Amino acid sequence: MKSPSETAKSRPGAGATPTPPTGAPSPLTVAAGVRPQQPAVPAVETLTGAQSFVRSLESLGVDVAFGIPGGAILPAYDPLFDSRVRHILVRHEQGAGHAATGYAQATGKVGVCIATSGPGATNLVTPIADAYMDSVPMVAITGQVPRAAIGTDAFQEADIHGITLPITKHNYLVQRAEDIPRVLAEAFHLAGSGRPGPVLVDLPKDVLQAQTTFSWPPSLELPGYRPTLQPHGKQIREAARLMATARRPVLYVGGGVLKAHASASLKKLAELTGMPVVTTLMARGAFPDSHEQHMGMPGMHGTVAAVYSLQKADLLIALGARFDDRVTGKLDSFAPGAAVIHADIDPAEIGKNRTADVPIVGDARYVIDELIGALEAEYKAGQRADITPWMRQLREVRSRYPLGWEEPPDGTLAPQYVIKRLGEIVGPEAIYAAGVGQHQMWAAQFVSYEKPYTWLNSGGAGTMGYAVPAAMGAKVGMPDTTVWAIDGDGCFQMTNQELATCALERIPIKVALINNGNLGMVRQWQTLFYNERYSNTDLGTHKHRIPDFVKLAEALGCIGLRCETAGDVDKTIEAAMSINDAPVVIDFVVGKDAMVWPMVPAGTSNNEILFARDLRPAFDDDEL
Repeated sequence: MKSPSETAKSRPGAGATPTPPTGAPSPLTVAAGVRPQQPAVPAVETLTGAQSFVRSLESLGVDVAFGIPGGAILPAYDPLFDSRVRHILVRHEQGAGHAATGYAQATGKVGVCIATSGPGATNLVTPIADAYMDSVPMVAITGQVPRAAIGTDAFQEADIHGITLPITKHNYLVQRAEDIPRVLAEAFHLAGSGRPGPVLVDLPKDVLQAQTTFSWPPSLELPGYRPTLQPHGKQIREAARLMATARRPVLYVGGGVLKAHASASLKKLAELTGMPVVTTLMARGAFPDSHEQHMGMPGMHGTVAAVYSLQKADLLIALGARFDDRVTGKLDSFAPGAAVIHADIDPAEIGKNRTADVPIVGDARYVIDELIGALEAEYKAGQRADITPWMRQLREVRSRYPLGWEEPPDGTLAPQYVIKRLGEIVGPEAIYAAGVGQHQMWAAQFVSYEKPYTWLNSGGAGTMGYAVPAAMGAKVGMPDTTVWAIDGDGCFQMTNQELATCALERIPIKVALINNGNLGMVRQWQTLFYNERYSNTDLGTHKHRIPDFVKLAEALGCIGLRCETAGDVDKTIEAAMSINDAPVVIDFVVGKDAMVWPMVPAGTSNNEILFARDLRPAFDDDEL
């Protein structure tokens, strides 16, 4: 088992009970007030390990868990039957994991999923990897065969502890029933503090059945885990000096700003400096789309203005971003003239892909707040470069190359129009969860995100099947908020069984199914790079209408609607919005040849961005 100190080496930036930024949900707040330094003084009870497990969840403030019982975890399900923890019986363990992720992303709390040993546990591997890539706080609890049977190839045995070592922030194979409260308290603390991430707790069946004692709160044993929240003052001052003198700066905002609950601070920093802002796929909503300084999303399918701003910048202020390959394109040609200030709570990210001139380790909220103070001092001292020409230039690029689309020549419904109208009708108060592929990019482009935590997607792993269960989890966590899953016909067929869960548990999510009859993004690449050889991308949902998504929705206990023309889009969305007592699925039958633009072809420089097919924007200064 990895020790906390070993975990800190592979996933640094964590520590002993730091005070979170104001407004940020501490994992110890989620954990019902557990404090490592707090003495354990309550009465000791005699319970089984399973009862201790459930009592620990209750003491940690867990209100919901998503899971499926099975033989090895069954002892835990018996006391769960009488618990105040709501258990939602999903139809597949992958659905449990993505639901826990969606719950965590929407609420800021730690999501919880439960599975039995063997295939139950291995079905959680994909959502665990997904949560790891996107730094989502999640605790995955798995049953295991009895300790004496471990390593014997017992029925439904799998070394989930070993399997998930590379994709968890930390994990545990519990050997003693008396350790259950401490391990669970540590798991929640680790999952939600520092750089958030998934933690796995594997519970052998005999440990759950054993008699033990229970007391709360436990003492945590995490000697090597100390996240750095407060940035170093010298680095802040150096960063402020560079920011005050830069003539072409860009605030490059990543998902870490949302994890730190730093959106309000970011807006204050942006308005103080007047600098342009770009928000990555994982940071959509961290800065209002409608703000004059927002240049959009950078990257492979980002706006021309966002990509241009990074390429022509003389200073990048990267806040909770990781210089992902989908943002940088060909790395050695990315932002060639820019110095880099890189702030991240995880020191392993700093310098991993791009050398930082000013590295800052710390929580994004603290970093931004201290940068504001340091910049105010610089400005007061008369140090402030004029960035007016830079902003004028970027606004011209933004105006010249807006997001848009061509109407399908065959008269079919344009998917971009569907998603744009969905965002306009439903509004910025809703939560939108997307699957992966073309519909994901269109949802990131054409829905206006004005508030944090309203955009959920699988960014790092790109997990097809994410949308429906993530929307389910988000709706459970935010029951008074409208939640839409924007999904593709390929993604939808991987996890749509969770609509049965939604119907039975009265979780009225709404699904906008962008049905183009194909694995759309793969088809786009086949069109552009494989001479239109469409190998195994036709799903048959157009040609044969298999499945019939309206009938499938109805079979799963939902309301099924279909829309095939632009004239019916608004009234179909409004009909779905009027239904609040059942899940709704709209089958939007759209054209198969629509493509996502702009696009930076994989492996090329961002300078090679295509505004549309065979159309490249002018990036030279003298042409603007």
